[in-house]
Amino acid sequence: MKRVVIIGASGHGKVIADTIQKSGDQVLGFLDDDPNLDDEFCGMPVLGKVTDWKKYTNEAFVIAIGNPEIRERISHEIEGEFYTAIHPSAQISGIDVEIGQGTVVMANAVVNSGAHIGRHVIINTSAVVEHDNQINDYVHISVGTKLAGTVSVGKKSWIGIGACVSNNISICDNCMIGAGAVVVDNITEAGTYVGIPARRIK
Repeated sequence: MKRVVIIGASGHGKVIADTIQKSGDQVLGFLDDDPNLDDEFCGMPVLGKVTDWKKYTNEAFVIAIGNPEIRERISHEIEGEFYTAIHPSAQISGIDVEIGQGTVVMANAVVNSGAHIGRHVIINTSAVVEHDNQINDYVHISVGTKLAGTVSVGKKSWIGIGACVSNNISICDNCMIGAGAVVVDNITEAGTYVGIPARRIK
């Protein structure tokens, strides 16, 4: 059994805590910089601020923060082991799948054969990551998103809730794909894309 410290006492942190517990591991508590937090969050202790990670070098850490810039910064500040949280109901292919450290795969998500997922990625509830996808570090694949086969998503991009990405599509780094958008062409310029088909907005 691993003991895990969650960075970020938030709704996302609650979901990760549930995933850890259902995987048979122990949530030691949360670290968060919000001065208004109580001593407990969802029935578990708030252990201190993020910089207090140094007190827990024998534990593993997982970052429960949606913002990819913050997730990246904290991942470089902490020198300990990162925990990969995979909900027992997630369907992970046993054929040529890689999932990086610190990544979280939520309930009922699907990760199919040949998918390579980087570090500190969020594959949220009921998302579908089809065969031969390349999901780079700090990406967030939101609730109910569907990525068809051979999709590449660049570092720190965020695919919004319910969005769909057609097969053989490449999305560059630092993109925000809006809720319900449908991506049918390669995206080569960072920015925010919405609509059907998805188009860049200023």
